[in-house]
Amino acid sequence: MFTGIVEELGSVRSMVLHDGGGRLEIECTAVLVDAGIGSSIAVNGCCLTVVEMGAGWWAADVQLESLNRTALGLVQPGDPVNLERPMRLNHRLDGHIVQGHVDGVGSVVAREPEADGSAVVTIAAPSSVTRYIVEKGSITVDGVSLTVTHVDDPSLEAIAADHGSFSVALIPHTLAVTTLGTRQLGESVNLEVDVLAKYVERLLTAYPRSAS
Repeated sequence: MFTGIVEELGSVRSMVLHDGGGRLEIECTAVLVDAGIGSSIAVNGCCLTVVEMGAGWWAADVQLESLNRTALGLVQPGDPVNLERPMRLNHRLDGHIVQGHVDGVGSVVAREPEADGSAVVTIAAPSSVTRYIVEKGSITVDGVSLTVTHVDDPSLEAIAADHGSFSVALIPHTLAVTTLGTRQLGESVNLEVDVLAKYVERLLTAYPRSAS
């Protein structure tokens, strides 16, 4: 379980893809302080398990399920990645409850700088993701906990393509300490919706009544 508050920008050391998945190595320092083999670390919002580590780096095996549902398969050596260790129950929850289970991949479609140094970023996403997004609700973008500022009404073209879009406002601090500061138009981002929305939908789903 994570909070969506990025602790460190790491750097991809290598990413090797194979038929069964991939092997990702990351260079970093802060998140390794109390990590060990078997520890969980979120990489751009995707929870991965440490399987090997050395001085200033660690490695994770990335399964096909993760490659199919996230943008991790697109990373290249030298790319920055957002890193976060699991939350501690005796600490403040500064972001929101993040599982590290990516729901889908979105694409940056607009980026508008503001006079105060912040930026409004619009992201296109599959309807399987946008259906759970509400204005002022929480969303995780590349592992960063953000507040939704606007949910766009889908156009006829978007409905036909089974896509929607939403916007988030990024303060200068977020732009400086996460990958969102350098994400350009067309680049892919990992998305995780608020798990509470999915539970509510599940609870409200009508189930056939059993015969009495």
